Amino acid sequence: MSELTLRNRQRACSVNLPLLRRVARALLTGRLRLKNYELGVHLVAAPEMARLNERFLNHAGSTDVITFDYSEKAAQASRLSSEETPNRPGAFAALCGEVFICLDDAVAQARRFRTTWQSELVRYLVHGVLHLRGYNDRQPKFRRVMKREEDRLVRELTRLFPLSKLARKPTVQP
Repeated sequence: MSELTLRNRQRACSVNLPLLRRVARALLTGRLRLKNYELGVHLVAAPEMARLNERFLNHAGSTDVITFDYSEKAAQASRLSSEETPNRPGAFAALCGEVFICLDDAVAQARRFRTTWQSELVRYLVHGVLHLRGYNDRQPKFRRVMKREEDRLVRELTRLFPLSKLARKPTVQP
């Protein structure tokens, strides 16, 4: 069973959700070759992300992406320390979870890194999905492995899709 749900709960950027859905499906089924997944992607504003970050991670302020893994193997792995759960690409047969992406943070990071918020949005989507695939970025050696895979997937998606079109053009009222 494959299910992808996209929700836009922010107003900072007007997002082309049909294109984002195609990008996400290309990532899941084309690049990662997943047959079974249940993924919710939520685009949120900084205040909502800050609430999620504080409530679930005990961190103050907003952040770019938060991932919630609902797979059974994730529940087992969460009982182990991060040293016992190194990067295991493809460790989970099915993917089940939610990725919350803060568009306010995407805009700020895009300015900082001289890129576009659309590219940052895709990077955060990839990053969240890699966490759901078993990648860990808590330690430098694992972070490097995850970053290389993230960069590779973003490059591939950038070649497949015109990411600039993730910005939906505002409609002009007559």
